[in-house]
Amino acid sequence: MGKPKIGIYGLTGCAGDQLNILNCEDELLKIFDIFEVKSFVMASRAKDESVPLDVAFVEGSVSTEKDLEELKKVREKSRILVAIGHCAVFGGVQSMYMGCEAWMERYKKVYGKEDAVTISPPLEPRPLSAYVKVDAVLPGCPIEKEPFLKMAGLLAQGVIPKNPDYPVCAECKWKENECLLLKGEMCLGPITNSGCGAICPSHNIGCIGCWGPIEEENFAAGIALLESKGYTLDAVIKRFSIFGGTERGEKLAKYIESVKGGCNG
Repeated sequence: MGKPKIGIYGLTGCAGDQLNILNCEDELLKIFDIFEVKSFVMASRAKDESVPLDVAFVEGSVSTEKDLEELKKVREKSRILVAIGHCAVFGGVQSMYMGCEAWMERYKKVYGKEDAVTISPPLEPRPLSAYVKVDAVLPGCPIEKEPFLKMAGLLAQGVIPKNPDYPVCAECKWKENECLLLKGEMCLGPITNSGCGAICPSHNIGCIGCWGPIEEENFAAGIALLESKGYTLDAVIKRFSIFGGTERGEKLAKYIESVKGGCNG
């Protein structure tokens, strides 16, 4: 059947996810041997956008009309679309206030007026899933080498991977880390999805929720635990909203509505 054809693309973001793919130095030649890379501008100017893709990896949020146009073109020609990195999966830091009515007012504070940027009309920053079907996601800011290689290996075999559905706390226990909450430090491990390997807590840095909210139903219990440790709901919401996105907003909606009465910001 030949090699799977893939493309790696970037919208509005720092390009750190694409860079970390290039940083798979020891495995890079094998990746290019397994896959037929049709487009990856960070690696080569040579590209072919005329052929259908088996897999498209897309990083960055949709923040301009140009982003949206490019995303729709990639989605149309791709059998599997993978959102890589926080901006693509959740919207990124640029969408921490996503859905707030004051979005354009904040935009004007930065650029002076609505039509100040003429390259492409702006849109409120959103993740890929706000506009197109996303078949798989790989969170990370940026994505890590090992999870990407694992995902690429599964995709090469025709398997669409799924991320873990348990909190970071589980990974901390496996590593025998001392709980930071017991040491009086803010850590969002109880309400954050695992997959990162508990990188921050393993270095005595509290989790900031970058892998997104856990899917399991005890999310509320996780917030209650944080409150029981003396952290206010406002502090939890502010920290957990750093990486933005609707998924986080939906998880926190009932708390925001009851305590803050509206949009966080």
